[in-house]
Amino acid sequence: MNDVSGSYDTARVAVLLPCYNEGLSIKDVVLNFRKALPAATIYVYDNRSTDNTAEQAREAGAIVREELWPGKGNVVRRMFSDIEADVYVMADGDGTYDHTVAPEMIQLLIDRHLDMVVGTRNNVYQNAHRLGHGIGNRFFNGLFRSLFGPLFNDIFSGYRIFSHRFVKSFPAVSSGFEIETEMSVHACQLQMPIAEFPTQYGARQEGSVSKLRTFRDSFRIMFTFLVLFKEIRPARFFGIFALIFSVAAIALATPLLFTFLQTGLVPRFPTAFLATGLMLLAGICLTSGLVLDSIARGRLEQKRIWYMINSSKFQ
Repeated sequence: MNDVSGSYDTARVAVLLPCYNEGLSIKDVVLNFRKALPAATIYVYDNRSTDNTAEQAREAGAIVREELWPGKGNVVRRMFSDIEADVYVMADGDGTYDHTVAPEMIQLLIDRHLDMVVGTRNNVYQNAHRLGHGIGNRFFNGLFRSLFGPLFNDIFSGYRIFSHRFVKSFPAVSSGFEIETEMSVHACQLQMPIAEFPTQYGARQEGSVSKLRTFRDSFRIMFTFLVLFKEIRPARFFGIFALIFSVAAIALATPLLFTFLQTGLVPRFPTAFLATGLMLLAGICLTSGLVLDSIARGRLEQKRIWYMINSSKFQ
């Protein structure tokens, strides 16, 4: 990594705006980011919108591209694959993020040689979230810190600044709104240098509605948590099941053992078979976790190599 600090004015900056039916706000969003970052190239990726999102974005001067696979994760995968830049600014097209702080966030990324700066949202519950969203946000942020690491306080923020090596090393497996969770886990797994930057979070424009669905997306995010936890920490994941099965087996077998010691008989064979089966399952889970942990370590080494070879001069 080159030890280079400087102004973001000399960096190639790309503003990435994934959009679905944001015709009411996207024009103002593009114009505001153009005002804040005059030298940046602004891309709007239209994800099968049925309104005039693409026309409004073009009218504002953005480069408009289309992604036919539905879901924000698919759009992010396409954007990260297509665009070459030194610094990437990602925000939503609904106008809720504060464009005025983008230069400060970029400068922070460059000065501190970071890979990601997350715009943590002030007033997020008052301005734009239903009660269910607020409760879920708090729950999932706490769960994330307990499972993956303590550095993130707003894993669902869509306002992020990325380095080149983050973008080009990010696998982007998720297809929907859980993509922000995957980004945060990726940074934690590789122990990337990251920072959070408090930003104002505004209300949506009147007539615009959130694409989030409380229960559907909550289940998808929880499933993503479990899958990512299994993938990056399989020994701990399967160890939890091994512990549960072994405790259940011991609880079932203990009375049988006392009876056998007193009488020399095993009176309840089904219970004995169940206890034996549970202990075998515990052993299988433990063995699987240890084997998969070795595989996960090898994959982590490959990710880190790919991460390192994608460094740019601004890191």
